[in-house]
This record gives sequence, C-alpha cells and structure tokens, in this order.
Amino acid sequence: MNGVTSSGGAALLVVDVQPTFLRVMPDGEACLRRCRLAVAAARLLDLPIFFTEQVPAKLGPTHPDLLLAAGEGHQVFGKTAFSALGAPGLVEAWRAAGISHLLLAGLEGPVCVHQTAVAALRADLGVTLLVDAITERRSADGAACLAALRHAGATVLPVETVFYAMLSDAVDPRFRAFTELVKQAQG
Repeated sequence: MNGVTSSGGAALLVVDVQPTFLRVMPDGEACLRRCRLAVAAARLLDLPIFFTEQVPAKLGPTHPDLLLAAGEGHQVFGKTAFSALGAPGLVEAWRAAGISHLLLAGLEGPVCVHQTAVAALRADLGVTLLVDAITERRSADGAACLAALRHAGATVLPVETVFYAMLSDAVDPRFRAFTELVKQAQG
C-alpha cells in the first residue's frame, strides 16, 4: 500500500474462501488460518470487511470460521463473475464506505484473486495482496500471477507485515491484542 501504514480508506476483501474450494487446495488449511488472522486483525483495527462467494447456491457459503472472526458488520456478496468487482452491489458498497484501498485474501490466486486485483487496479483502487492468505491449486501459477500483479502496481506482502505497519508502534493500544492473534494463528 504505499499507504499500508494507515488504515484510512482501506478494507479487507476475502475472495471465495468456501469449504468446497478449500478442500482442493494443497495449502487450504494454512490459507484458512492466515485468512482468519487477516479477518481478526481487520476487525481489531475497525477496517470494513467484505466477503465474496462464487455461485454460493451451488458451491456453498464462506467458511464459518471467517464469518465468526469477522463479527457483526461484515458484508457478503454472491457472484458469478471471477472478479469480485462483478459482484452485484459490491463496488457501490465500497463507494458508500469511502474505500480507496483493498487488502486482498482468498482463493484462487490465479483466477478470482488475480482478476479482482486487475479490475481494482483499473478502477484506480490501491491493492495489497496478502500473499500468505492467498492460495492456489498449482504454486507456479500463483507465483506467476503475483509477479504480474506486482508489475502492474499491486503491493504483495504477508498479513503480519501489513497489519504491523498499520499499527506502526508497540504503544498502539491494539498492539498486544494483535500480537495475541498472531500467536494464535501459528498453530
């Protein structure tokens, strides 16, 4: 984010973390843990949290652990498009909330996350890919897409790096709570 150092205008978007998809990802469980950390950290820092679900009537809802970690106030948008920006009502919700920068996590890196990031960059939104909270079926595909997105102007950083940058100082009253979340995410 060249802007990762502040939470103003930022929101977390978790793309299609549905159990149906997680089961076919080699690193599905690890990705779920990192997504849960990102969601809990966003909640702690009072960032808006948005979820998308790919064809939820067929493929099911977002993983319940993530919805639980988000608490009240999160928004869920169903979609058929691969880009989250194709989810009816999502872009309007961002506009209403004054969102100018997306922290992206989810599935699958080379498909929905990639297309979401490309569309967001085209829409002049800042994009930070939370690299350890994104996964794919084939790691080489994911690496190629992350490199292309970095070249296109997206920032690629791990969850902890981004949220520690937002806290910026150990005297921040939320620092201890975030450090606890990080410890819980290790296991």
